[in-house]
Amino acid sequence: MLKRISVRGYIIIAVGVVALIAAGLYFFNVVQVTPTTQTKKGVQLTQNAKGQYQTVIKDGRYLVSAARGITATSETNTLDVKNFESSLLDLSKSHFKTGRYIFQEGQYLSADKVSSLLARQGKDHSDGLNPEDNGKTDNSRAPIYVQTLTEQDFMTKEGDQLKLSGMVVGVAMNSQDAYQKEQYGSTYYQSISKEDRIAYGKKIAPKLLKEIRAQKGVGDNVPIVLAMYENAPGDSLAPGSFYSQATSRKGDDLSAWSDISEEAVVLPKESTSSSSLGNDENNGFTNFKTDIANFFPNIAGATAVAHYKSDKLSSMNVTVTTQFYSQTEIDSFTNYVAASALKFLPNSVPIRIVVQTANEMQAILVRNSDDKNFTVTML
Repeated sequence: MLKRISVRGYIIIAVGVVALIAAGLYFFNVVQVTPTTQTKKGVQLTQNAKGQYQTVIKDGRYLVSAARGITATSETNTLDVKNFESSLLDLSKSHFKTGRYIFQEGQYLSADKVSSLLARQGKDHSDGLNPEDNGKTDNSRAPIYVQTLTEQDFMTKEGDQLKLSGMVVGVAMNSQDAYQKEQYGSTYYQSISKEDRIAYGKKIAPKLLKEIRAQKGVGDNVPIVLAMYENAPGDSLAPGSFYSQATSRKGDDLSAWSDISEEAVVLPKESTSSSSLGNDENNGFTNFKTDIANFFPNIAGATAVAHYKSDKLSSMNVTVTTQFYSQTEIDSFTNYVAASALKFLPNSVPIRIVVQTANEMQAILVRNSDDKNFTVTML
């Protein structure tokens, strides 16, 4: 049951937030949707919130990706599942402006095509982006470099129709490849160096571009951005990040690769960390963690993932795990967490806080960069 919570004033629990929780998005962007019915035919658009894309509704239903679910089932770190797609959408906004373009889930690379692209090269998968198996079972084996990819389409209106006017394809590259020497056997891990990962991504990019342009409806004149993402190891507490991009304006031409400066830092930082990135946020988060632990006796842990772009904090995701024995405990603690977060956590970036037990989520607190208070949803 949803409740209203008062945190430094009256807070409205946004219905849009609940919908986005159900969708499993890594961060929250509340979007107002134009009312439609499932019997309505043709293409409709959502009404976009400021800074967000309009999206496509077809015959009264949201138009889902043609390769829906592949990223979720292929990524080994659940944090990468969320961060890969949401970060790609943020990157897309620098190429295709939200006020001009309409976002459409990828429709040109089918599930079968994406699966074939992710396969090893061979007689059954001549389009495979991963190297042919060399038969080795040690560190001399040919690893799986390309773990998954996702397509985002950007449309413009042409009369009553939508025209494909741009495309962004994210390619998730492994920094570590998990494999088995025999079916149902032990899992082994093969590290992939930064140099090998970057070089292999550049090597397969022209082949991937050719395959994308060969899909019906894409052609030679649609601008295509290829964005390379480094997956985090499976046991990492922080997701990976995008590290490079190149653009094809026409045909098989591909611009020089440009670096993308993104990084995720886990807080509290380990004392052995040599990087100064996140030191200021680490101090504030440590004070926040101490403050809520002093208020409530059963805190099992509190961690945060701070996201940086060009060494500047862009967002923070916090997880607080504890044990509750009554609804009043949940209500009181969540109120206190919101007040403490306003006091100790950064006030200039979006922050999402999840309060949970070991078994279930209890509350979600969200504050956008221009908000003065947290929006709280009790679950």
